[in-house]
Amino acid sequence: MDAEEEGIRRRRRFGSLFAAVWAVYLIEPLRRGCELENPVARAYTLAVIVAFGACYIWSYWTLVRGSRPVGAAWPPDPGLRTVLIPLVAQTALILAAAVTLHSSVLSMSVYLASYIGFSAPVRLAIPLELALIVAFGVAPQLVTGRPPEWGLIQSIALAGFAVGGIRVILVRNHQLYLARKQLTELAVAEERLRVGRDVHDILGHSLTVITVKTELAQRLVDLDPDRAKTEMADVERLAREALAGVRTTVGGLREVSLAGELANARTALRAAEIAAELPDSDDLPIRHSVVFGWVLRESVTNVVRHSGAAHCRVRVTPTSIEVSDDGVGMSDSARTGSGLAGLRERVQATGGTFTLANRPEGGLRVLASFPATIKEPE
Repeated sequence: MDAEEEGIRRRRRFGSLFAAVWAVYLIEPLRRGCELENPVARAYTLAVIVAFGACYIWSYWTLVRGSRPVGAAWPPDPGLRTVLIPLVAQTALILAAAVTLHSSVLSMSVYLASYIGFSAPVRLAIPLELALIVAFGVAPQLVTGRPPEWGLIQSIALAGFAVGGIRVILVRNHQLYLARKQLTELAVAEERLRVGRDVHDILGHSLTVITVKTELAQRLVDLDPDRAKTEMADVERLAREALAGVRTTVGGLREVSLAGELANARTALRAAEIAAELPDSDDLPIRHSVVFGWVLRESVTNVVRHSGAAHCRVRVTPTSIEVSDDGVGMSDSARTGSGLAGLRERVQATGGTFTLANRPEGGLRVLASFPATIKEPE
């Protein structure tokens, strides 16, 4: 049994129990029926009152028994017909009991008021409650020349108001449950997106450098075996670092810094035989270090993998980082790649502006900038 089916069963039980609790007040009409001297009238009255109690409980059970789609409002917002059919049945049984109990059955109208308050939305419940007050608390008394039954009118109004309040509480609680469920699903989706983006960025950069170094080692294996061994040792180190990075990223523990990515960029560009103009690692801004590190990582990965550039330049200020190259630039399809899309999301999520454009003199320019007053999230 799934959670939705179990929820439906709980609603059925709740509806039946809620009605059954109030059915205890039928003891008084039953007592009056037992006091009737005519055995036929007594049997008739008891049967009608028992039928009314069963109909009352059935009305609640019917209201909550239907399978509701996930996210639907509960208690359901029924139409006029859904409310009126059980209401008419209950009213008919009260009138049937009035044949023998006469005005004593007027107090049973409180059951109708409670059912209306629970089953009908406010726009429908108010006119129905007013009609009930007139039909049971005012009209019979006026016909017999007596003043209205103010106590009965008060009981009808209080029953409708109290049970209607319970309905509102149930609706609000259900809406709160749905809101919390939606927030939980959004948080899970956002976390999955973050982890996927981090893994892409880490593996994309590391595997690019590994590929470049492996190709270089293959060219040097006969020309310079010692250099080839050094490059393959770097490949092994990078592979281990990538594996560790994936593990810590999945665990939410991966930290990226501008200084660390600057060192990785220097290694990657040198392995790709791309001349690099990089800032001094001793003169780096502290603010925005993490997001700057991601920008540098993804940008250098694209330079090494796609640009065909001979030169790459990185400029860093306290509020911006710019990575440019003299390669072939980037096509429109590449602009919307998952790496750059994730990079844009990272920058914008921290209050920055991300710019990606081909340079007029050739090559690509990546710029992430932040207002001077923006504060980096902790």
